Amino acid sequence: MEILFVLIFIPTIVFLVVVAPLWIILHYNSKKKMTRQLSDEDQDELQSLADQAKDMGKRIETLEAILDAETPNWRKRSDELK
Repeated sequence: MEILFVLIFIPTIVFLVVVAPLWIILHYNSKKKMTRQLSDEDQDELQSLADQAKDMGKRIETLEAILDAETPNWRKRSDELK
């Protein structure tokens, strides 16, 4: 009976002290690595923001072209105001 107790008790202690903590640590490390990636929703929003930034850049270029045509020295005046 005592041998059976030792055969069950020692592997259980080794499992709880060594294997279980490593298992838990490795499990949560892999979960953390998986959550570092953006979700599909976040990727869509990021792409939308990038598209909006490109559109705003085009609008700014258009406005600057209009200002260059109508008021050629507007850049110099804006630099003087700074």
